[in-house]
Amino acid sequence: MIIKVCGMTQPANIAEVAEAGADWIGFVFYPPSPRFMSMIPSQSGLLPDRARPLCLPDGVKKAGVFVDASAQDIITRVVNFGLDIVQLHGDEPPTMLRNLRRTLEGGIRPGVKLVKAISTSGDGDMARCADYEDCADLLLFDTRCPGAGGSGRQFDWSVLNAYSGSLPFMLSGGIGPGDEERIAAMGHPKLAGVDLNSRFETAPGVKDAALVGKFIARLRELTRTQTDVENQNTRI
Repeated sequence: MIIKVCGMTQPANIAEVAEAGADWIGFVFYPPSPRFMSMIPSQSGLLPDRARPLCLPDGVKKAGVFVDASAQDIITRVVNFGLDIVQLHGDEPPTMLRNLRRTLEGGIRPGVKLVKAISTSGDGDMARCADYEDCADLLLFDTRCPGAGGSGRQFDWSVLNAYSGSLPFMLSGGIGPGDEERIAAMGHPKLAGVDLNSRFETAPGVKDAALVGKFIARLRELTRTQTDVENQNTRI
């Protein structure tokens, strides 16, 4: 179960959340967002000041979130921030993902993962997933809202029963403390992780690391227990 904590902006808080057990740290490169991570030129003019403090523990990945950004903008941030994952949260067509992967794999950032977010409000949104089968590594289901995510609202998770694609997916949209049991009980074979954001914040872009840590510990305890039960039933 991948745990992504998104919308991070402060280096000290990023370090706390990574220590709390997050697998992926997400940075929002969408200017209208209150969690926007800007690139402020350093004195040398070569690297953004905010990129340099983002050294994370081994195994913790950096994910950039983009909304209908240009390929040049995405590539610039992949390089400057050393991103491991690119999450596309707008209306990006499959062709863009294919071209972006070709460019990044051509020597700029081999091995980068592409995540396509699908705004979700009902079963009909599942049909869009098939378009990305051959160009994304992962899908992310978020709550459909007027903005580009970060609403703090959940969609009806039962609509995910209609998803039968081959790509693994992450669950996003209003996940908060107390949702651990529901997530662990979901049982979808393609559920790969969860994306945490606004309901763990003390201010936009600042997370309560202790609350994040409690959530992660509880969810992992529940998923381990469920796996043990499934293994036991298989042996029986």
